[in-house]
Parts: sequence; structure tokens; C-alpha cells
Amino acid sequence: MVREVVIIGSGPAGYTAAVYTSRAQLDPLVFAGSLSGGQLMLTTDVENYPGFPEGVMGPDLMESFRKQAERFGAEVVYEDVIEVDFSSHPYKVKSTAQEVEAKTVIISTGASAKLLGLEAESRLMGHGVSTCATCDGFFFRGQEIAIVGGGDSAMEEATFLTRFADKVTVIHRRDSLRASKIMQQKAFDNPKIEFLWDSAITEVLEKDGKVSGLEVENLKTHEKSTLELTGLFVAIGHTPNTQLFEGQLDLHENGYMKTHDGVKTTVEGVFACGDVQDFTYRQAVTAAGTGCMAAIDAERWLEHQQS
Repeated sequence: MVREVVIIGSGPAGYTAAVYTSRAQLDPLVFAGSLSGGQLMLTTDVENYPGFPEGVMGPDLMESFRKQAERFGAEVVYEDVIEVDFSSHPYKVKSTAQEVEAKTVIISTGASAKLLGLEAESRLMGHGVSTCATCDGFFFRGQEIAIVGGGDSAMEEATFLTRFADKVTVIHRRDSLRASKIMQQKAFDNPKIEFLWDSAITEVLEKDGKVSGLEVENLKTHEKSTLELTGLFVAIGHTPNTQLFEGQLDLHENGYMKTHDGVKTTVEGVFACGDVQDFTYRQAVTAAGTGCMAAIDAERWLEHQQS
């Protein structure tokens, strides 16, 4: 049996694509992955997704997405895709448990935030540790927090966080920033931002299950110090989950999926949506929007093939 639509990945983009394609009676098969739901599964309170005036827990939001897709007939399996073949049609998608053929494929494998690799970092994600200032900055109103990184994204997020926090300490491994001059100057001119140079975080401290401070080491003197604060934002970049598609689809130099005319990839009938192709906005609502686009484009492509 050849499936009309196979969706690789879940999260807001994949599940939205599943809602639209299932309502179009295309009987989509969703490979949600063994770690389904995307980055929102690591988020506690989500207050910037439309329709939830009191906010919603990230995992609860993703469960609602999944249930809505399944209500219209989407088949969701919690298997990781390990191989794809887009060289001939129908396309082949192989998971850890099965191999299927698909007329169209929608890719929504997302991107993973790079982390420092500290044990407490993952445990405290959503409890003082965050990888998204736009998502979580509001929760740190009137507090002292830190952000680690030295690029444009880190400076942009540090500046954004000063709207809420009383003090933002930028921790950087070197004695100069990688950010563009204009972004550097904007951060330097902000009275709420301080810089801790030549330093690396060695431990995230916690109290009552929340971030209470950081242990920091000066990389030149090896002297250690403790910062008392309530939040840590990690802004050292993202890694798009595109390794599976190398050699099959065109990628940008930064590894993200190349798309044109919206969400079309370089292979006919294969579409990419969400953070796997978006390195600008990276929001749940924009991911959902591109999931809708991919579903509509897939439906139209199938209609065109049958006409």
C-alpha cells in the first residue's frame, strides 16, 4: 500500500500538517519519533500561543495537537525514521519498525537547541533554564538572570530580556564577542547588561527544583565564583535535524533545509516545514503556520498528479 502522505516528525508543524491532510482525507502516517512533540515538550508554561489566555503547558499543548490530528484519522506512530529514498517515486521511508512508500512526504523534524552539556541543565529546563528568550522572558520580570553566548542571537536575546529582568549577565568564553558590531554596541549601551568575559559555566545550582545560581570558572585564571540568579538562557545556537536528508535534498550552509515558494524542497512532492527550515523565527505559531502550508501544497500536488 502506497500512502498518500507521510509526515516525518511531530511538533507544531508536523501535527498541524497532520490535521490538515487528515481533514482532506489523505490518511496521513505520522512518524512522530521516539521523542515526539518537539521542543515544546521541554517547555513548561507557554503564554504566547494564540487561544490560551491563561497559558498552557508545552506537553499539554502538544497532546492537544496530536489528539486533534488523530480525531480526523491521522495515524501516529512513535518510531524514528532512519532512512529515506527520494530518488524514485513513490518515495521510500524506513523507520526502526517498518518501511513504507509515499506519494508525498512532509518533513518536520525540527531543530535542537545546543546545550552546555551540564547534568542539571536538562533537568532544570523549564524551571529556570531556557533556550528561548521570546518564549520565556516574561517569567523573569524583576529578576537577575544570565545568558551564555557571544553571537548575534545571544546579544539580541540579552537585549530583549532587559525588558523584563533587572539585570542580565552575558557569560562568554572569550574576551570579545562574535556578534556584529551593531548588535555588540546595542548590548554594551544597555545599562541592564553586564559581561563576564573568559568564563564558562561549570555547574547550574538549584534550590527547591529551580535555578538558584551558577558556578562559573575563569578560563584564564581557573578561579571559580558563584553567581546568585534565578534564570539561565542558553543561546549558543541550534542544530537542524537534517542529517537524515543529506545527499537527498539541498541544505543551506548552516544545515537547515532549503525551501522555495514557501515550503517546497528541491524534490517534487517533498515539503519541509517548521524549525527544520526556519532559522529566523523558530516559534510554535510560525511552525504551525508552515505545517498548514505544507499540507495544502501536498494536497494540491497530489491533485495535479491525478489530473
